[in-house]
Amino acid sequence: MRKPLFASALTLLLVLSACSSADDDAADTDDEASASSASGVDEAATEEGDGDDGEDETATTEPPEPIEPVDYGDPPPIPDGPLSEEVTTAVEDLLGPRLSEGIIDQQSFDAIRVLGESEDPRVAWWLSDLLRIAQDPTLRELLGGSAGDVLGISVTGLDAWGDVTNHLIAWDVPAPPDYVRYKQNVYLLLTQSWEPFFTDEDADIDWRYVSWGGVGIDDRPYDETDERCNCIPAADNPEVTDVAGGDAWLDDDTVVFGLEIDGEARAYPRSIMEVREMVNDTLGGRDIGMPYCTLCGSAQAYFTDEVPDGVDRPILRTSGLLIRSNKVMFDVNTFSVFDTFLGDAVSGPLADAGVVLPQAGVITTTWGQWKEAHPDTTVLAEELALGRPDSDLRNTRDANGPIFPIGDVDPRLPIQEDVVGVVTESGQAIAFQVTAAIDALEAGEEVGFEEISLELDGGGVRAVDADGNDVGGHQAFWFAWSQFQPDTLVWPIDA
Repeated sequence: MRKPLFASALTLLLVLSACSSADDDAADTDDEASASSASGVDEAATEEGDGDDGEDETATTEPPEPIEPVDYGDPPPIPDGPLSEEVTTAVEDLLGPRLSEGIIDQQSFDAIRVLGESEDPRVAWWLSDLLRIAQDPTLRELLGGSAGDVLGISVTGLDAWGDVTNHLIAWDVPAPPDYVRYKQNVYLLLTQSWEPFFTDEDADIDWRYVSWGGVGIDDRPYDETDERCNCIPAADNPEVTDVAGGDAWLDDDTVVFGLEIDGEARAYPRSIMEVREMVNDTLGGRDIGMPYCTLCGSAQAYFTDEVPDGVDRPILRTSGLLIRSNKVMFDVNTFSVFDTFLGDAVSGPLADAGVVLPQAGVITTTWGQWKEAHPDTTVLAEELALGRPDSDLRNTRDANGPIFPIGDVDPRLPIQEDVVGVVTESGQAIAFQVTAAIDALEAGEEVGFEEISLELDGGGVRAVDADGNDVGGHQAFWFAWSQFQPDTLVWPIDA
């Protein structure tokens, strides 16, 4: 028997780091929460208005200048149909049962070279998957070089995975046959807990875009979120205080995400949400799940009590996976995956049941403005910050933009420009660039589109319909909104 070049795959692959406390898990190793904007939402304090048809051409403020998109060049020729016999054998050698058994040896290295010489760019998706978790320099160099060869690009430097994956996404290279089956073998080396995600054959997931976020899965049962985990630790039924309790640790200019449901208001400090990234709460007599994706600059609130008959309340958790730089959330009871940005169940029993979670509007504002408008508000308790009450990933560690591949970006706005996104009754997505809308509203102009208008609430902006009903709008980075709503318009609408 040939002696393996390396003892096991785990000597070559980056495995999840065991952390001593939830503090470390949530703060220092959180790659999922590591691409945010330095533009800041602190100034996005006020927007107000009401329009008839919404197509207001009177605003005097222009949105920021468009950006120059990255030129990824032309994609190489991409074959259609089955893989060649030689490539099929190489894929099985590299990513089949041998990898599942922890074997990466010279036979694996030979297979990587075959894939690089295959002239079939589709196989670069598998090379990218393995490159994402590879640690050994020799393996990384070979994977990056072979991916570059088959794509016809030069791959160098520490971010080989990002470079390869950005090209694959920008070129929309199709997945190879049996893609998920072999991708699963790579990812289950990190944790077997992800297996239900991969084995649902009916999942409405484009697996090309699924990547590891650098953290573990939070699969703790409901209301056991005080237990430590190798994960970004969600908070169930979080402890709250009154305004006086909030004033004891929050400055007036501290950014908070405000919710008001059926007359009950609550503030969720961004510093806590950066640490927790997921809260399951009850407000105004309604059950809600609130994910925060630092990568997308997006705090959302989903009603989790508005589900079909016979379906239990979903308990939302962070999976440790990403889709196009957006965190993948799931229901810990059924392991059903949700599209975090849209609220649709895309796999598992909840997808079979057609669960789509409606959204409540989230106001991005400051503690001082929120408490002034809502003097009876409650606020999450400082203890939930797990020792990091001053966390500000957006304007410090993550100030230079997304660190995960997103391919081409819509050039109409800067990548991390703050927008408030909504979808009208007609199905048209519309993004309101925050600072432009603020300037217009402060000038007494109306801001809206079709039946949607923006109004002030607690120092932030709320999107409402013609009857003044909240329509579930929220702020997000432009790159995120435009990825998940590629046909979006941008306000102000050009004449």
